[in-house]
Amino acid sequence: QVQLVESGGGLVQAGGSLRLSCAASVSIFSINVMGWYRQAPGKQRELVATITRGYRRNYADSVKGRFTISRDNAKDTVYLQMNSLEPEDTAVYYCYVQVFSEDYWGQGTQVTVSS
Repeated sequence: QVQLVESGGGLVQAGGSLRLSCAASVSIFSINVMGWYRQAPGKQRELVATITRGYRRNYADSVKGRFTISRDNAKDTVYLQMNSLEPEDTAVYYCYVQVFSEDYWGQGTQVTVSS
């Protein structure tokens, strides 16, 4: 069983920045894809950004140029640097990893952007 521990959420004003972290309980080298999804109240969960084992990155159009996903192999951790935050970014952010075709999710961390 893979466990994911998220941190870094919080309350920030529009235009501010936050960095989310997600530490995995398995070696990052066994993970095919790591990423972040988010779910706002009354909406479906949506992809924010992913990064593959080969460092290929994919971003939702709504966050391109503002968010950056990265990974630290030594710490088995994936990060999401969020800049120029907007009220529309308010959501619960979930860490996601795929290990040998199995999907795992973190518990979620709240990000609230005030206008």
